[in-house]
Amino acid sequence: MERPFVTHADPSRSPDPAALARIEASLTGPGAPFAVVRAEHGPLVYAHGPRTLREFVETTWAFGDQPFLISGERVLSYGEFFAAASSLARRLNESYGLRPGERAVVAMRNHPEWQIAFWAVQLAGLVAVPLNTWWTEEEFGYALDDCEPAVLLVDAEQLPKVADRGRKAGARFVVFHGEGEHGEGELELPARAERYADLPEPDPAAAPPEVEIRAEDDATILYTSGTTGRPKGAVATHLAQAGAALNPRYQAAASALARGVFPGQGPASVTLMTFPFFHVAAFTSLYAAMASGGALVLMPKWDAGEALRLIRRHGVTHYAGVPATALQLLAAADRAGDEMESLRGLNTGGAAAPPDLVARLTARHGDRIEPRNGYGLTETGGGVLANFGAAYRAYPESVGTPTPVTEVRIAGPTGDALPDGGTGELWLRGQSLFRGYWRDGAATADAFTGGWFRTGDLAVVRDGRVTVVDRIKDMVIRGGENVYCVEVEAALHAHPDVEDAAVLGVPHPVLGEEVAAVVRVRPGSVVTAEALQERVGRSLAAFKVPAHVVVTREPLPRNATGKILKRELRGAFQEYADEGDDEG
Repeated sequence: MERPFVTHADPSRSPDPAALARIEASLTGPGAPFAVVRAEHGPLVYAHGPRTLREFVETTWAFGDQPFLISGERVLSYGEFFAAASSLARRLNESYGLRPGERAVVAMRNHPEWQIAFWAVQLAGLVAVPLNTWWTEEEFGYALDDCEPAVLLVDAEQLPKVADRGRKAGARFVVFHGEGEHGEGELELPARAERYADLPEPDPAAAPPEVEIRAEDDATILYTSGTTGRPKGAVATHLAQAGAALNPRYQAAASALARGVFPGQGPASVTLMTFPFFHVAAFTSLYAAMASGGALVLMPKWDAGEALRLIRRHGVTHYAGVPATALQLLAAADRAGDEMESLRGLNTGGAAAPPDLVARLTARHGDRIEPRNGYGLTETGGGVLANFGAAYRAYPESVGTPTPVTEVRIAGPTGDALPDGGTGELWLRGQSLFRGYWRDGAATADAFTGGWFRTGDLAVVRDGRVTVVDRIKDMVIRGGENVYCVEVEAALHAHPDVEDAAVLGVPHPVLGEEVAAVVRVRPGSVVTAEALQERVGRSLAAFKVPAHVVVTREPLPRNATGKILKRELRGAFQEYADEGDDEG
């Protein structure tokens, strides 16, 4: 397969494969920091480092007064964070009587308390279930029924969406930012609930509770779309999450050595975090910051102008976000003549990065800002492939090379590994991969073959670099958020005038893809596209509502087995793609 997007690459700046091999060997050989061994059950694992998330977070106390979370005028140090997480963990264990293995939902915006809540759950030995705050009450309800949480750690904004289901389940509640819009006391709390603000002040000298946590115990359940259109809970063990925590450390070390810099030199990073914390892409940046004592600058909502202000004010060194917001940041900086002088890295994830992103970055800022993208899924615990620096500039269409504990197979129709240059399904195996879907043995069995996770993506490998060329799964990735077409089609079919519906992704210059739908309505119907969009918005999050709807009375094209031929429908949205080209 030809590489269509590398006409701007400068071959003279391409990385030396032999040099890259020496870097990898120096980091992964016997006795090296990222040495690997093969576990008894098959995957490669890091020989050194933490085996549980509790071990990982306990090391952060050593950073003491260094800033960890910056939100508006508030700065939470590592010491304050760890004391607060330990105190809340003790309350979960000792006051609430919760025991290892019980589920704890975390549902709130990117407040510093999100991190306190998540890590308190880990210190208490519970299973953290971060939920998408963009969901509707109906979507929350499905996940709560599925995971059966013993406690919900939520902000006041999410409380109305989860209160009824949580009450019926007999769960406890801890409500953060619960003062309401008009002052303390405005928010009505459900039974078995208390405000986090009313809890005793954390004791800086208090240790977390004494709880036995094993590497094979479950650490997280992260919900992702499944083959039925309903979210599925991807379960990761502590060993898997510990691997996910080490992956970005390896990538950072390899990046430093490729630039001729010894890893760990210089001041701690300051990262502008624009990923929502519930998104698996956020974990990659979070783990990287926590491992090195770096700070995270939080944003309540995305705004490119505000991002520029925060970069200047806090001396932000790294940007982390989906490609859509990264493009908006670069455009805003161009308009303002802002050189973003403190910025050293532009990291994107959560969606495929358009290859011209790195060209735009290089044209304006040269080599000063290192670009980085990669590949990861909810099921992989975040990024397991990475492309950065000179390699990214030379091969901008690639998602890079795997971490030391990630094995890659390009599988043909029978599952056999294809040679270099062959296009097939991307299969992965490694420490950070999930163990299966929560209480869904059939879906778990479908996802794995001989210990390999089948991603559903078509890819090709050349000289160790992976390029994802298409998706097998019927999913739209809109600005980093997964939209499963079956789920949206079901919402459209709920309208009484709808006879048939097909949902697909159409190109968008900023979001990557936008959701579109072709809907066949009943004879005599006068339903409009706007009415159908409004109907979908009643049950699904706003990002899942089709931006473009074509209403027709003609049958939708199908093949002999009854499958809708979506490729034949894409022409109906060509005008939107053409308009999008003019936006760029």
